[in-house]
Amino acid sequence: MISTASLNATPSRRTLASAVSVSALSFGLFAASSAVTMLALTGCAEPPKATVVANELPFEQAVALATDGLAQQTRQGPAFLGKLSKKTFVLDPMLDASTGQQTAATQLLQSRVSTRLTGQADLAIEILPFQSANLAKAQYLLTGTMTLVLSDRPDPVRRINLALTELKTGNVVAQATALSRTEGLDHTPLPYYRDSPVLVKDKVTEGYVRTSSAKPGTPADKFYLERVAVATTINDATTLYNAERYQDALGQYRNAQSDPNGEQLRVLNGIYLSNVKLGRSAEAEEAFGKVVALGIAYNELGVKFLFNPGTTTFWSDPKVSGAYPMWLRQIARGANAAKACMNIVGHTSRTGSEQTNEALSLQRANFIRQRLTVEAAVLGPRTQATGMGFRQNIVGSSTDNVVDALDRRVEFKIVPCS
Repeated sequence: MISTASLNATPSRRTLASAVSVSALSFGLFAASSAVTMLALTGCAEPPKATVVANELPFEQAVALATDGLAQQTRQGPAFLGKLSKKTFVLDPMLDASTGQQTAATQLLQSRVSTRLTGQADLAIEILPFQSANLAKAQYLLTGTMTLVLSDRPDPVRRINLALTELKTGNVVAQATALSRTEGLDHTPLPYYRDSPVLVKDKVTEGYVRTSSAKPGTPADKFYLERVAVATTINDATTLYNAERYQDALGQYRNAQSDPNGEQLRVLNGIYLSNVKLGRSAEAEEAFGKVVALGIAYNELGVKFLFNPGTTTFWSDPKVSGAYPMWLRQIARGANAAKACMNIVGHTSRTGSEQTNEALSLQRANFIRQRLTVEAAVLGPRTQATGMGFRQNIVGSSTDNVVDALDRRVEFKIVPCS
């Protein structure tokens, strides 16, 4: 096997014959020594090993080491060797893997990673905007996540995963992992996710998460990759929503929905949110019904019903809870239409004692169950209530604000009917 140093050499035919492997010799004589060198490199080189930084580090240091590990793999990996021209990446916006959300912290992560990668002068990396036209001409897809791993402490630890996928082959060619302390980071969701009534995690999001942690040399998640083109339209729509351009956002979400791969939770949720902002209540309710149907088909739907502290009374501000009767109506209709049986699971934030939160979460789950049976009596024997307290927090900040709203959710888990 020829080392990377041979890229700068011009060996004679005899030297080449001694350097290349027996399998390479079976190709016969070659016109130029550079061609032999390239074949030897791409045919023999093993995928680089993923970078793993096991120590808990401050955010900036963890990001720097993970990014440098990704860059180092590009220097030695077979997908990159011999390619001396500029390498073009597209970056699918990074996510909080625990929630599926884009947050201020994930935006900071992708900014730091992009800046550090493009600063590696010897690699000549260009990161293009996440747009359909750029997917067609870029060589690599960059993804990244932050995942909550230790929540039972004042400063939760998150795992950073970065991955680079070769678009032509669909294989992950570089991956890096680091543990980050999160002091000082802002985990506030971006407006689309802050306003979302549901936990926006589906098979596409989970495929993105799996891709970001896949080992070099293994395929990226197929379900995610098949939908990465329409993801550019979804991203455009979400950017417009976050900029309060709701009519334009609605148009882009509808464009995404018309794609064969566009029937996704992110799309239906965006259509609901945009219609709410535009004051179109009938259209919003229709869209929420489709969100519910997709969640039931996926066997799980997490809804952000917020209650007044320590009670089973919905949040007093009608701007927050005004849509709850409609949500309950559509959940009842969707469950009835699907003939679904459900476990209604209440959750709380970490504030207060474990015993108090266990009881409160069960009370809230029972309250939702009672409201659903008012909408559809047939759901009485097909539903049960469970309280999880704070045992399944997915944010864990204990801030009791918009950041950890998902910790105070009610989940509808589809279960077999007995």
